[in-house]
Amino acid sequence: MSTSEKATTPGLERALGLKEAVALNMIEIVGIGPFVVSSLVIRAMGGPQALLAWLGGALLAALDGFVWSELGAAMPKAGGTYVFLREAYGPEKWGRLMSFLFVWQTFLHVPLSVASASIGFASYAKYLYPFSTLEAKAISGGLVLLLIVLLYRRIGTIGKISVFLWIGVVGVMLWLIWGGLRHFNAKLAFDFPEGAFAFSSLWFAGLGSAMISTVYSYWGYYNICHLGGEIRNPEKNIPRGIFLSVAGIAVLYLAMQTSILGVVPWREAADSKFLASLFVERLYGPAAAKIATAMILWVALASIFSVLLGASRVPYSAALDDNFFPVFARLHPTKHFPYVSLLVLGGLASLFSVILSLQTAIVGILAVRLIVQFIGQAVGVMLLRRRWSLERFPFKMWLYPLPAVLSMTGWFWLFWRTGPARKWGLLQIALGVVAFLIWTWEKKQWPFARAVTGDSQSP
Repeated sequence: MSTSEKATTPGLERALGLKEAVALNMIEIVGIGPFVVSSLVIRAMGGPQALLAWLGGALLAALDGFVWSELGAAMPKAGGTYVFLREAYGPEKWGRLMSFLFVWQTFLHVPLSVASASIGFASYAKYLYPFSTLEAKAISGGLVLLLIVLLYRRIGTIGKISVFLWIGVVGVMLWLIWGGLRHFNAKLAFDFPEGAFAFSSLWFAGLGSAMISTVYSYWGYYNICHLGGEIRNPEKNIPRGIFLSVAGIAVLYLAMQTSILGVVPWREAADSKFLASLFVERLYGPAAAKIATAMILWVALASIFSVLLGASRVPYSAALDDNFFPVFARLHPTKHFPYVSLLVLGGLASLFSVILSLQTAIVGILAVRLIVQFIGQAVGVMLLRRRWSLERFPFKMWLYPLPAVLSMTGWFWLFWRTGPARKWGLLQIALGVVAFLIWTWEKKQWPFARAVTGDSQSP
């Protein structure tokens, strides 16, 4: 698809500008992640050197951002990765398999992503009130249903809601950073234990475990690619939105984590389930900590809002392409959004948020997504460069192909660090291949189209 062919996806409105793009990305990135995994990161690294895991997550996100920016600017359509994989691997053959696998995985990794945020929301709410396990599950499941109601409207209204939520997200982080800077204790913040920078195999194992949490906390910088058919001036706004989001969040994360370590000793922080609230409590007392907790829950709600919004466009795009069940191609008759995708993904997410734990959801997300989506796209952009002329890429990554190769290497390493969960990720891919073969056999499409044609011509 050339630049001149970038028409709006049928039925969708290009109503989101750069401001809305950055807002949607940033509210998905932040979510509950940095507030519930901070202690896990400190524990995995064993000291303030945990900041390196946050820096490493930002670096990997920035490298991968080049891949998303090049693909997103060249193919600004609803569905994002679905379209990228289809075109990169060939829309008539292997691209159909790769894009089908992504949609297949969407029905697992998106509900897992939403569930992780809603579970984190319910867990963090226990700082305000000691909810029972059953009550917490009811909160996490009900939260997803509330977000479905908020998303059940036109994209222009959604853009306004996203900016409103984004203001709350940035406001929370700036408040935490400002409080930490005013009471910052450098000796406490940089109280490195012996062997903090040993760089041994054990040290890198800790870094890998920590980066599973930090990368999870950075994911979302690509959300606007899934809304490509609804972004104005996408050739410029998609790359700008991605890099502004990564840079802005990296600065906020590093400043916030450093501020916390300068107030709460890292040995205590490593064992806290409510680290950000404990931090505010030390600075301003219990009443302020409760306000901070309520604002953190606001951030979590904003993240789920953004994840569900972008993901609902993926099955829709595949169904339009006749590469997934046609029911998902339906748009709401008056509000013009893919309501079937939203309802199905939201329903699964609500179920997962009731039956899973937070750590299981986080590791599962990485194990499922890394091979097909992130590594698949890094390879795909290099394949596409060989088939398309450079004029078809409005944005070209710097130092090509180095960012793609480095991001691919990083994703492989993190996939290995998911441990036993990786076998479930591979199993899910294998089941997707089987489903694809059944689907294409029924539809008489590649790889069975030639065999069927040949049979029909035989005497």
